Amino acid sequence: MFAEMRGLNEECGVFGVWGHHDAAQITYYGLHSLQHRGQEGAGIVVTDGQRLKGIRGEGLVNDVFDEKKLATLTGKSAIGHVKYGGADKGGIENVQPLLFHSQSGSLALAQNGNLINALDLKHQLEMQGSIFQSTSDTEVLAHLIKRSGYLALKDKMKNALSMVKGAYALVLLTEDELIIALDPNGLRPLSIGRIGDTYCVSSETCAFDLIGAEFVRDVEPGELIIINDDGLYAEPFAFSTSRAVCTMEYVYFSRPDSDIQGINIHTARKNLGKVLASEANISGDVVTGVPDSSISAAIGFAEKAGIPYEMGLIKNRYVGRTFIKPSQELREQGVKMKLSPVRKVVEGKRVIMVDDSIVRGTTSKRIVTMLKEAGALEVHVCISSPPMKHPCFYGIDVSTHEELMASAHSVEEMREIIGADSLTFLSVEGMLEAIGRKGIDKNCGQCLACFTGEYPTEIYPDTLLPYQKELSR
Repeated sequence: MFAEMRGLNEECGVFGVWGHHDAAQITYYGLHSLQHRGQEGAGIVVTDGQRLKGIRGEGLVNDVFDEKKLATLTGKSAIGHVKYGGADKGGIENVQPLLFHSQSGSLALAQNGNLINALDLKHQLEMQGSIFQSTSDTEVLAHLIKRSGYLALKDKMKNALSMVKGAYALVLLTEDELIIALDPNGLRPLSIGRIGDTYCVSSETCAFDLIGAEFVRDVEPGELIIINDDGLYAEPFAFSTSRAVCTMEYVYFSRPDSDIQGINIHTARKNLGKVLASEANISGDVVTGVPDSSISAAIGFAEKAGIPYEMGLIKNRYVGRTFIKPSQELREQGVKMKLSPVRKVVEGKRVIMVDDSIVRGTTSKRIVTMLKEAGALEVHVCISSPPMKHPCFYGIDVSTHEELMASAHSVEEMREIIGADSLTFLSVEGMLEAIGRKGIDKNCGQCLACFTGEYPTEIYPDTLLPYQKELSR
């Protein structure tokens, strides 16, 4: 699939709404706005105050839901999820929200992120008699909540969250309340919006624009928020917090029209391109960006360098997602089908190609080759982030050191492998300056682990990467 071609994918996206007569429809539109965060599955669970009902399925939001199905999801409150098939692989059993029924009441749960100690917790729970129906970290959370000895759900959740480590932005729905929680480092984005008396929550603020909601605020690290008919109540569940939002949200994952911590993604990426141009100091005839996430950075680069920006690469938006298999040959063929050079733009030109990152190097190598086959005299590759040298444990499919090109090769070696005339990466300092997070606090308010190897949470010697958890089950 395209994930094998692109080399970098987000884990998922969550959305929730409380107190709207068209809750399922609002959630459907919210998930549409978050579709870029996950294309492998989607689900919605609603409550009418008496019971919870859900529909989920594999594929895009439009594949899973139609008007007839949405009409069956009657209720004033709902949560939804779009899934990328990462740590828990595929299968309908792993599509969220997960819905659980018990004599004491029902609950639905969905999250974005990755619990680094989920496998250990699952082993302990199975020793105590738990039986799991999925390979999702989210189900581990549900078991911890239900097994807690506390009576109030709020206290059950706080107790469960005290046992998990890693990244999580989660939404939980019962018959009479919506509960939101964000990990103590705020690794994944999560925001609250409002439509009149209706509250909503989303992984990205772009969803609020589509449904006509007003942005209220970001959820704080280590914060638990309860929304019910009485309004919104917030309190901390963790008292040792240190914001470290994933830097790749600014660089690559989030939509350009979203804001994270008051910073617009398009503006941040444009600034990344401007600082990159200053650091690169490269001459060329034309600047082009790799669609779509690199366009903003390419525009900023062109403005700063005083070189014309042109659409030198076109993205084919009608390529299916299932034909690309994880072989090197088909990955390269997939790149060719997904992107096409505009010959009349690049022919006879010194092309500066701006991209957001290099993971395995497959895509960069193929794009450089295509541009040169289309007549480019030179291709200078400029990356609007530092070299990605370290794996991510928090929900992004940056796997082992061996799969990360920058982990095993110098910049010059990478340049030779991808066939570029020059290769420039943005510095860590330049990246923080461009995004506007430089000097905010001890860790600049961002997670830089994939660039620096400094992780904001404990990473034990036996900590497993997301894909390794699947192999060990």
